[in-house]
Amino acid sequence: MTDRPDKQRPAPLAYENEAFINSPDGRILRILAEYQEPLSRFRREQIQDTVVFFGSARFQGSVAAKECLAALGKNQAGASLSQQETNLKRAEAAVDMARYYEDARRLAFLLTEWSIQIPARRHRFVVTTGGGPGIMEAANLGAREAGGKSIGLNINLPLEQYPNPYITPALNFEFHYFFMRKFWFAYLAKALVIFPGGFGTLDELFEILTLAQTDKLAKKILVVIYGSEYWHRAINFQAFVDAGTVAAEDLNLFKFVDTPEDAFEFLREGLTQYHLGGPPTKQKGQEVLPEIAKTRP
Repeated sequence: MTDRPDKQRPAPLAYENEAFINSPDGRILRILAEYQEPLSRFRREQIQDTVVFFGSARFQGSVAAKECLAALGKNQAGASLSQQETNLKRAEAAVDMARYYEDARRLAFLLTEWSIQIPARRHRFVVTTGGGPGIMEAANLGAREAGGKSIGLNINLPLEQYPNPYITPALNFEFHYFFMRKFWFAYLAKALVIFPGGFGTLDELFEILTLAQTDKLAKKILVVIYGSEYWHRAINFQAFVDAGTVAAEDLNLFKFVDTPEDAFEFLREGLTQYHLGGPPTKQKGQEVLPEIAKTRP
């Protein structure tokens, strides 16, 4: 009589099988998770819509930038003359660009101070950023200083990107996929504020402008481009019209502003007109995340 073999251990459940989840075959589940998990948290935290701040991750606040410039002389030993000049120019530029950090902080404060007074059951026009340093940190800081929530849609990058300490903890997200992160930037947004930045900021700006230009948004998204001096040097928008690559009216998809107060007034008027339907008191009792069923980014 042969001995019966020992019973095999149960195979892991598919959703507990890390090797499968992290494999190419599990990619669709990872993508779905980066849709459903944020959606669940947004509902739990009662977030109805957002205002998204974009801009450079490399800017510092005024105090930090000036301290770096002051300390530069002590840290130049051994550097060549040309390298010293380059370092000095960068430090001086950092002090100049720090004004945008302070302006983003101020604008986020003004916007949040106003939005938390809207008598709605859910949180309206919540400041949202990419969750990292620079302009993102400034906006999250300003929102916190005003006593409101703010969102950080972070992404795992080898350089620069780490969650700043001013994001509301329950609304601190980490993404693997750029396109899912972009989806959440656009999905709940009622306005975008584009501060000076680099390639990533340009990518985010032109993606939203393209969606608006091609009528792929089922809602009005206000687009504020902050810092006309910087942006007019970086991009010649009129050249697009002159070359016939965009229509003249496409330049009306965004507005240049140069002070936090002007940006706030433009946002408050536009958000009230397009998304509050008049006085904010009419907003009580709205459904959670109403735009999710209508938006098509």
